[in-house]
Amino acid sequence: MADRSLEGMALPLEVRARLAELELELSEGDITQKGYEKKRSKLIGAYLPQPPTANGAAVARCRLQHSEGAPRRTPHSGHIGVCDIREAAGRERVASTAGNRPLFYFRFGVDQALPPERRAPVTPSSSSRYHRRRSSGSRDERYRSDVHTEAVQAALAKHKERKMAVPMPSKRRSLVVQTSMDAYTPPDTSSGSEDEGSVQGDSQGTPTSSQGSINMEHWISQAIHGSTTSTTSSSSTQSGGSGAAHRLADVMAQTHIENHSAPPDVTTYTSEHSIQIERPQGSTTSRTAPKYGNAELMETGDGVPVSSRVSAKIQQLVNTLKRPKRPPLREFFVDDFEELLEVQQPDPNQPKPEGAQMLAMRGEQLGVVTNWPPSLEAALQRWGTISPKAPCLTTMDTNGKPLYILTYGKLWTRSMKVAYNILHKLGTKQEPMVRPGDRVALVFPNNDPAASMVAFYGCLLAEVVPVPIEVPLTRKDAGSQQIGFLLGSCGVTVALTSDACHKGLPKSPTGEIPQFKGWPKLLWFVTESKHLSKPPRDWFPHIKDANNDTAYIEYKTCKDGSVLGVTVTRIALLTHCQALTQACGYTEAETIVNVLDFKKDVGLWHGILTSVMNMMHVISIPYSLMKVNPLSWIQKVCQYKAKVACVKSRDMHWALVAHRDQRDINLSSLRMLIVADGANPWSISSCDAFLNVFQSKGLRQEVICPCASSPEALTVAIRRPTDDSNQPPGRGVLSMHGLTYGVIRVDSEEKLSVLTVQDVGLVMPGAIMCSVKPDGIPQLCRTDEIGELCVCAIATGTSYYGLSGMTKNTFEVFPVTSSGAPVSEYPFVRTGLLGFVGPGGLVFVVGKMDGLMVVSGRRHNADDIVATALAVEPMKFVYRGRIAVFSVTVLHDERIVIVAEQRPDSTEEDSFQWMSRVLQAIDSIHQVGVYCLALVPANTLPKTPLGGIHLSETKQLFLEGSLHPCNVLMCPHTCVTNLPKPRQKQPEIGPASVMVGNLVSGKRIAQASGRDLGQIEDNDQARKFLFLSEVLQWRAQTTPDHVLYTLLNCRGTIANSLTCVQLHKRAEKIAVMLMERGRLQDGDHVALVYPPGIDLIAAFYGCLYAGCVPITVRPPHPQNIATTLPTVKMIVEVSRSACLMTTQLICKLLRSREAAAAVDVRAWPPILDTDDLPKKRPAQIYKPSNPDTLAYLDFSVSTTGMLAGVKMCHAATSAFCRSIKLQCELYPSREVAICLDPYCGLGFVLWCLCSVYSGHQSILIPPSELETNPALWLLAVSQYKVRDTFCSYSVMELCTKGLGSQTESLKARGLDLSRVRTCVVVAEERPRIALTQSFSKLFKDLGLHPRAVSTSFGCRVNLAICLQPHRLWKLAQQVGISSSSTPVPPTQTDLSASCSGTD
Repeated sequence: MADRSLEGMALPLEVRARLAELELELSEGDITQKGYEKKRSKLIGAYLPQPPTANGAAVARCRLQHSEGAPRRTPHSGHIGVCDIREAAGRERVASTAGNRPLFYFRFGVDQALPPERRAPVTPSSSSRYHRRRSSGSRDERYRSDVHTEAVQAALAKHKERKMAVPMPSKRRSLVVQTSMDAYTPPDTSSGSEDEGSVQGDSQGTPTSSQGSINMEHWISQAIHGSTTSTTSSSSTQSGGSGAAHRLADVMAQTHIENHSAPPDVTTYTSEHSIQIERPQGSTTSRTAPKYGNAELMETGDGVPVSSRVSAKIQQLVNTLKRPKRPPLREFFVDDFEELLEVQQPDPNQPKPEGAQMLAMRGEQLGVVTNWPPSLEAALQRWGTISPKAPCLTTMDTNGKPLYILTYGKLWTRSMKVAYNILHKLGTKQEPMVRPGDRVALVFPNNDPAASMVAFYGCLLAEVVPVPIEVPLTRKDAGSQQIGFLLGSCGVTVALTSDACHKGLPKSPTGEIPQFKGWPKLLWFVTESKHLSKPPRDWFPHIKDANNDTAYIEYKTCKDGSVLGVTVTRIALLTHCQALTQACGYTEAETIVNVLDFKKDVGLWHGILTSVMNMMHVISIPYSLMKVNPLSWIQKVCQYKAKVACVKSRDMHWALVAHRDQRDINLSSLRMLIVADGANPWSISSCDAFLNVFQSKGLRQEVICPCASSPEALTVAIRRPTDDSNQPPGRGVLSMHGLTYGVIRVDSEEKLSVLTVQDVGLVMPGAIMCSVKPDGIPQLCRTDEIGELCVCAIATGTSYYGLSGMTKNTFEVFPVTSSGAPVSEYPFVRTGLLGFVGPGGLVFVVGKMDGLMVVSGRRHNADDIVATALAVEPMKFVYRGRIAVFSVTVLHDERIVIVAEQRPDSTEEDSFQWMSRVLQAIDSIHQVGVYCLALVPANTLPKTPLGGIHLSETKQLFLEGSLHPCNVLMCPHTCVTNLPKPRQKQPEIGPASVMVGNLVSGKRIAQASGRDLGQIEDNDQARKFLFLSEVLQWRAQTTPDHVLYTLLNCRGTIANSLTCVQLHKRAEKIAVMLMERGRLQDGDHVALVYPPGIDLIAAFYGCLYAGCVPITVRPPHPQNIATTLPTVKMIVEVSRSACLMTTQLICKLLRSREAAAAVDVRAWPPILDTDDLPKKRPAQIYKPSNPDTLAYLDFSVSTTGMLAGVKMCHAATSAFCRSIKLQCELYPSREVAICLDPYCGLGFVLWCLCSVYSGHQSILIPPSELETNPALWLLAVSQYKVRDTFCSYSVMELCTKGLGSQTESLKARGLDLSRVRTCVVVAEERPRIALTQSFSKLFKDLGLHPRAVSTSFGCRVNLAICLQPHRLWKLAQQVGISSSSTPVPPTQTDLSASCSGTD
């Protein structure tokens, strides 16, 4: 409700307070509107100067265009760096005429057009490999680039080889800045591009000349140091509200009677200065920066700045009037959640922009041609009467043959017929359904551009506003409800369609078209000529000159799934056609091939609108034909000798795939190949690959013309066609790390984390462009800074229909300089494109605002993540390249989520191997963690009308839990590093207040706990000891001959066993060897490199007896030393082991010739062979002085390939064993079969620790023995009548695959699994439900109860979060079965393992 005219005023606080009170009284109905205006005018009459004009934004744009002929004006002395707009444009314009290419180019940062005295020396460039390119696509090779694939593979290889820093004690860093609750606004979520297509190709760039060139680094240096004095950029960064909040504010604003905001105060700026292009000067006068839209810095009555527009208003009223209507939320509860999150510390080494402030860049003057029509309808009338037989549009069928040729005469007559019937045949004469200015929907399929074109121009002639939308296929189409919301807000009651489309719409049993979900009630009107009445001979449409009336509304889908309508006026429509005609050099009777969607964007602007203004012939290629014959558009270019073609990078890629089957291709007639998605940096790979293949077939390099566009700003920039083939296009290799901080840094091509971008040409004629900061006040960026491109021109959209609040934030932006002075008195339009203006005025785009994801303060683009994921081998894994990347908010920060469709023939193992490699690649290239990676079956994600993935619907399914993925990999530990501190009970807050507060705030308290470890039966003697070494000594004295461990070989016989006293004596000997031969002291780290067996256990307790810290390490594989030995070396180095203990066989392996080829064997620490132990006993067994001292280190490699170590103290180790004893009911008479790898996690604890603590016998089965005898584990379980067994997924999978056809023979051999009570899979990775189900079904006939199979769950720092209870006992209780041999299970089903450690 705050007026923009008051923002720049210095009103006293009492006046502002009185104004706020007046607005409150008006909103509550205490005073009338007239009384409000009268009192308000009295209050601000002395402060508000009289504005010179009351025209709106559209009139201002017209004045901007027609002010070219005004006499030159002298800059006012009171302004800083102000110059005439034409003078500034003259200095910045680099194209002498409209049709010429710019004079300055840089290729990989090299400019080749400067005079010799201005040239800088340049080092020779390396091979032109174009890394990291982005495009949109739907097939397997979407976003594909061979070079980028090589980069990803190199990153994966480098990820394996690189040495890790010591990961043991790592302090978690915060990702969220601590904010107050009143001003907090949750961050918006992001979604990637929804376009469909695919890009592939390797490209070899043309070597750049080392003579007379200036590189991009020199340009950046000039941009940084070009100013004589440095200016300080002061910007207030604030959170923008979400789309829903904007729409709510817009609805609230519309419920008001009228918007009484005064026009912008432009009296402080003289009319001579329409654009301000500022350079820092020595003497400056400060100005107060105006505040606009959601980024305005509003002040409360006490002068306290707040960040959000809505919260600022509420806070202003509360602080000023001092009479809140209800108690604040803080009185109900105390929310310490934000205080619990660790505060983010900015990286001191992050790159920062250092260049001078950029200048507004202006395109060439929009020429005035005498024969240009005054409106698009006038152009149609001219060509329809002068050249009625000239072809206007040719449509193709699915076989590539001409289906229908629409001439300009037919277009004119049929459009008139449609206009007449819309106005006079719908409704009655007294109450017609459609009047001039009303909105109607255009619903036509993608293969019928002729009918859509006739209906569109019929609406223009009838002065009706067309709203082209997609054809609804079902009542539950993805995004259909949002389309219906747009139609309802536009007041659409009539939908124009074709006869074939009308017949294909879903119908009820009575034959009526049902009302689609969320849609208003529509009258479907068929526009075929046979269904229309002829207009009378004396009836002609009223053709006026272009004005500010709305011409059409183009729909736009936002990142949150909402659909907005962008209104385009008739003057903007005409001016845009004129600008495209001048920029592209269109002439009459030219032929253009259009592959794009003719209902919106570039396909509409070139193929429907500009073509009619210039009487061009359009060859329309439907999407259905492109799927059958991807080379069809090239065939039509050759057949019709087309001069122009409008395509996307996906179409170029598909042509590359299919060109081998086509001969006699000649593209020499093309003078302009418009790449509609040229703003996507990944389209560069398709452009280069297409040029390399078809250059020998007549295609010239200067023909490829990428463009940048947006629904709000229409065409933003386009590369001009030129006849000079010696001038290469502009390119730049930018550091992706710098781009995440919004900074431009030139990098080398050889690096992996680089983004190669190409220019999208120059600014459109008659337009002015600048780059502003994406967040907060629209302040001009520096020359080496990435910002959102904004355009000031007549040829742009005007508003979001019916949403005045969002319109103000997007279409009425007034960029300001660092000192706060506005750049122009005319409004700019946000394009939604992130980029910068490079040397020579070339525009570069690096991403879109809709695809932006801000993670830990760094900006990541969804298309970049998609490109990296699709480049991971196997690239054919993702079904047709259908992948979605978006972000969700977790703990007040955005987290990246990847959802992809996997191929139908993919196995579970293939899926998780691919997902693991994707995580590694993204971590290596983007330095960001992925929160969740989910795979779904093929063709299950919601689709857009053209077949792409519907991002917002996919995200909504993910948030609702309705995605139903077949494979999920969650990695919160890699990205959520701002975990809250443990919740503490708040003093002076009762339980009722806490409950009410949590209900009000929408939060709930979730907590689960296991049994208290202190409440254990008194006969647990092990509890009396604090350390495992003491427990072993106690057992060696009390039960010396009790067998603790039994090791089986591949034949199922006992290979070795250990009693309590044997383990004790062997550990003593190892302790003596460590102290005498190794000369180790208390606290030294010792690496234990043993195969699974008894030696590993004895070495572990020998370290405890000597006071050393053991680290169990998997030994290298003898047949694969080159890849397994570096991991051993890395763990030894990272753990800082002072000694390495192993067997004699492995000792020889570590010093072998094969090992010397893989690692430096001379860098090994001292190696001790435990096959020959001393016979002495230690003088004293070490006893730790403190239970919190270190017991052992647990090293493991994560799914992303990251090595991490966990510190385990003696107290945590004892508590861990105690909790497992309680949960699994372990005691000396029990026998437990273990078939696990004993090197980390729960597998190590079960293998080495639990038997000593609990006293039960562990039957050890090395998993490697199952490769020789797959039935070894199950035979051992049956032979020893084991009731509890632990295994791994690999063991279960090996048994399932190897024994699937041997169940009958095993049963004949006496294999019986009916005694098994619990078969626990120790899972520290994904839950493999299908595998456990298959295992249970397969061995059900052998007596295995399905409920006996369960899964444990653990993580890196808490090795056993939960273990399943004895479910057979629970089942017996349910069916009333009692068994005296079955012990009573614990009453609690959760495990409370008090493991502690640090990542």
